[in-house]
Formats: sequence, C-alpha cells, structure tokens
Amino acid sequence: MQIARSDIIWNYAATFLKIGTSALLLPFILKMMPAETVGIWTIFMTITSFAGLLDFGFNPSFSRNITYVFSGVRILKVNGFSTADKKDNAVDYGLLKGVINVMRWFYLRVALILFILLITLGTYYIYTVLKSYNGSHSEVYISWILLCAISTYNLYTLYYESLLQGKGLIKRSKQILVAGQCVYFIIASTLILAGYGLVAIVSAQTSSVIIVRLLSYRSFFTNELKEKLSVAIPRRQKEILQAIYPNAMKVGLTSLGGFMVSRSAIVVGSLYLNLENIAAYGITMQLIAVIAAMASIYAGTYQPQIAYLRIENNRSAIKEIYLTSQVVLLATFLAGGICLVIFGESSLRFVGSQTQLMPQLMIVLALIVAFLECNHSIAGGILLSKNEVPFFKAALLSGGSTVLLIFIFLNFFSLGLWALVLAPGIAQGAYQNWKWPLVVAKELQITATDVKMAMKYFIMRQLCSSLSMKLS
Repeated sequence: MQIARSDIIWNYAATFLKIGTSALLLPFILKMMPAETVGIWTIFMTITSFAGLLDFGFNPSFSRNITYVFSGVRILKVNGFSTADKKDNAVDYGLLKGVINVMRWFYLRVALILFILLITLGTYYIYTVLKSYNGSHSEVYISWILLCAISTYNLYTLYYESLLQGKGLIKRSKQILVAGQCVYFIIASTLILAGYGLVAIVSAQTSSVIIVRLLSYRSFFTNELKEKLSVAIPRRQKEILQAIYPNAMKVGLTSLGGFMVSRSAIVVGSLYLNLENIAAYGITMQLIAVIAAMASIYAGTYQPQIAYLRIENNRSAIKEIYLTSQVVLLATFLAGGICLVIFGESSLRFVGSQTQLMPQLMIVLALIVAFLECNHSIAGGILLSKNEVPFFKAALLSGGSTVLLIFIFLNFFSLGLWALVLAPGIAQGAYQNWKWPLVVAKELQITATDVKMAMKYFIMRQLCSSLSMKLS
C-alpha cells in the first residue's frame, strides 16, 4: 500500500473544507445571526459530537483491520497482528464479508442508542438552555429535531469511512468529502442569507451527509467486489468481534477522555457563563480546530500505510513519516496561530460580526494546549498501529480531571473563560502531553540529529516546491 502525493493534497483539501467550511460560513453566520443564536449553534455542535463518542473507538479499529485484510492477513488478533503470506497475499473475502457484517450490526445498534439519547436527554438540555434565550424557540426545536435525525443516519453509515480508508482509497474518500462539503457550503450560505438561520445550517448538513454516503457506497462496493462478496462465506461475527472488541473498547475509552477534554468546556461552561461568552469561546476554538486539523493531516493520511508498514516490520519508514508529521505540525501551528492572533479579531470586525473572539492571551494559551494535544495524538496513532492501546487509562484520567478542574475553577475561583482554557491544558500537561511522544521516540530510536535532518529536509523541500512553481 502506497500513499501518493495526490492523497495528501486531497486530504488537505478535504480536511480544510470539513473543518474549515464552518469557518468559511462564519462571515454569513456572524453577520446574520445574533450572538445568542451563535451560542445555540455552538451547543448544537457540541452535543451532536457525542455521536462520535458512541462509536467508541470501533471506526479506527475497523479501518485498521480492513487494512490488515486487504494486506493479505487471514486471521485477526486481539493484540498485534498475524503476518501476511508473502507468496499469496490475496484478499480473504470471507473475512472481509464477516467484518462488513459486524460493522453493520454494530452501527445499527449504536445509531438507535444515539437517537434515543438525543431525542430525550438532548432535548431536555436544549429546553433548559432556551429558558434564557430571547430568539425563536420554534426555530431551535425544528433545527434540533432535524439534527437528531441526520446525526443518527450519519452514525449508522459511519462504517463506509472505515471501508474506504482501510482499502487505501484515500484520494477517492477525500474527493467525496470535498464534494459533500461544497454542497454543504453552497446550501448553507444561500439559506443563511435568505434568513433561515439555524434551519439553514442543519438542512445543509443533511444534504451533505446523504451525498457523501451515497458516493462512498458506490466507490467501495464495485460490481467486481459485490460479485466476490456474494459468493464468499462470511466468518462468524462472534469470532471477529472477539478480535476487535477489546482494543476498540480501549480506543473508545480514550475517545471518552478526549471528549471530556475538548467538549466538556462548552457543556459545563454553558451552565455558568452567558451565551455571548460561550459564542466567543466556541468561535475561537472552532478556528483553532481548523489549524489543528490542517496540522494533523499529514499524519492522518499515512495511517493506513503505517499499519501496512507494521506488517512489513519497516520501522525506519514509520520513523520517517512520524518525524515529517512533527515538522508539518509545528510549521502549521506557527503560521496559523500567528495569523489568528494578529488578524482574527480585525477579520471579524471587517465582516460585521456580532460575536467576538476570546482575548489574545487566551488565544495564545489555547493554541499551545491544542498543539500539545495534537502532538501526543500523533504519537498515539503510531502506537495504535501496533494494534495496542496503552493510553486509554491516561486519556480517561485526563478527561475526568478536565471536567473536575472546570467545575472548581468556575465554582470557587470565578475564572470565567480562563477556566475553559486552563483546565484541559493542566490536565493533559501533567502526563499525556509528554508521555506518548517520549514512548514513540524511544521505540523508533529518534535522536536530536534525526529531528534536525527532518526539519532541514522539510525546509529544502518547501523551497524546491516554491522555486519550481515560480519557474513554471
């Protein structure tokens, strides 16, 4: 399995649009909606992100195991992986069919659980928040019901992403995502300008999700593959679940910890702070999320190949990918962070925003916290490629500590927005931020010379690319 330059380029485009489309919509949203409505929208996005939590780590686990199957592996293991037969690395379609059946079985059940939770507890939470909301309550409820429905469908069909990623169809999956995000942006911006508010955003999300899923299905399930799967005898679901379940649960617990670190600030903060403050925090963190996503693209694109390199036992190639991803991470955060701090607030004023960003000092600290989190997440991805999850306990402790610190800071110290920024930084800085990069550095035997060479190679490559563009 090889990841081409075009895969990386399309991943940059797709990730920018996936995360950045919301940022591109900000001029429309901030101009057409009052700060209170922006706060409601931020809360919507936080609550529905719970859908990803219910996946509980199965999506990356399924994707990794699909990669193993397409690499010629015949047996899935709880820890580690069986070596593919070099002489005959043909795909075991019975195993593939079994994994697909397990994915459908699993996501049907978690999607139903999500719908029940959103329509009950989620609706009650929205009802509580709306007690102090001065806008149209009916608009919020209509948007919320539609959001519950599309979030449920999106989770049920999430395994399409695992199939495309696992098979190595990186470029194709990103092209589909680009198409979906373009549809989202066009519909959302048009309807927002027409005055449909929250309903416009949710309607655009609905259209985007349906298009992405239809195109994903057609891309993976080709006529040739459907024919081979139709005659294949699937492996038993119990056998496959027993191999995938333990590590998937650990990744799920890690996701739970990550959810508490990244999302608890808005969920808890909205009970103590006004919607204008929540809007400022939400918009700022959304822009930082764009930077973080762009910074992590290189590492994310190469995850299927890293899994393949593990099977090949090619540690030096993994080391090269990891070091390059570190340099890309640092360069992107420096460039994006400087632009956000210097030009962020003036850009909002230029578009006539009714919502402000957090103060500059808070933004700088939030950028540092996000950078350190991305850094240890990339290291965690390297460790996860061994089909082992050593960090799930630490992630849970960090998540629990974040929630506890937010309550303490808001209740006893009245730190306001500072509480939402400081809590995750302190919780993760105590262990996770340094632990997993150190483990990876030891495993891959990374030295200071390796880091210098990686930075030098990256700079030279960028200079060469710039020179070739000028000459052309």
